[in-house]
Amino acid sequence: MHATLPLLAATDFPPMRRRSLDTLQVNLGYRCNQSCLHCHVAASPQRTEMMDADTVAMVLQVLRARTVSTLDLTGGAPELNPHFRVLVREARTLGVRVIDRCNLTILGEPGQEDLADFLAAHGVEVTASLPCYSPANVDRQRGDGVFERSIASLRQLNALGYGDPARGLVLNLVYNPQGPSLPPPQGPLEADYKRELLLHFGIRFNHLFALTNMPIQRFGSTLVSKGAFGAYMKLLRDSYRADNLDAVMCRSLLSVDWQGFLYDCDFNQMLGLRAELTGPPRPHLRDLLRHDPSGTAIRVADHCYGCTAGQGSSCGGALESTAVYAGTADAAVVSPVAAGVR
Repeated sequence: MHATLPLLAATDFPPMRRRSLDTLQVNLGYRCNQSCLHCHVAASPQRTEMMDADTVAMVLQVLRARTVSTLDLTGGAPELNPHFRVLVREARTLGVRVIDRCNLTILGEPGQEDLADFLAAHGVEVTASLPCYSPANVDRQRGDGVFERSIASLRQLNALGYGDPARGLVLNLVYNPQGPSLPPPQGPLEADYKRELLLHFGIRFNHLFALTNMPIQRFGSTLVSKGAFGAYMKLLRDSYRADNLDAVMCRSLLSVDWQGFLYDCDFNQMLGLRAELTGPPRPHLRDLLRHDPSGTAIRVADHCYGCTAGQGSSCGGALESTAVYAGTADAAVVSPVAAGVR
């Protein structure tokens, strides 16, 4: 049973307003073939929530009606949604950039044997979770055997041209710290990943995204059970950088849950903090056909300090990749070794 999390809604985080909508981040369901410790969605093979065909059709309707340039597909494992491929095909036909937030091991699941070929054929960008280049560290965070299966999937993607700048198929990796610390500077860590993965496994990729773990859902409950929640929140607050406010993802993104309801980001979705758009109190995809969300207030809470701490954190990685952490000794994580990466 998960420990009870403190209420995060009351906050002194600075108010923010939305710019024009550029990205629709769609959660296709919470079912996943893994149960990772850091997962802010608390996804697992036991979850049954899944976006239906009518809601997927409405996503496409919004893409046609709004000048949304990017469709960011997430989950759970988004590929497990039976309508995933229809959505990808139609979105690419519209000229929309599609990102698949892939856990890599899904490529080896029964029924997904042709998934990598499908992604490559439609020019889908793959953003894949690989929290370390060490087998032991990855398996500790994501489960036994996950590293080996992830490497097999990365090799499969490389064979199709992913990670090769000449082929134009984008493969990005995602790093999360294994405990209550901020990620190290993204640039040097990316260089380490590229060196180690190429040297030991022959793997190539485009970019590494270093993400801060959010104090919500499974990770937040783990912090509470270990008595570390308060210290982690203090770390995030003490590491706050006002310069990051201008680049946080919620400025130009809306998050859509599996039922089609709208949130300012994926983290707000997990906390049930619905977006405050003009119209009904429970905004839905259909409301984007009638209302322009530009200029509306963004709902903030204490977990927002996670996106603005240190170098900053977004679905596209660090907001300031050259940032050097200041403040407490806990925040001064400056090397992969200090972050538990070997």
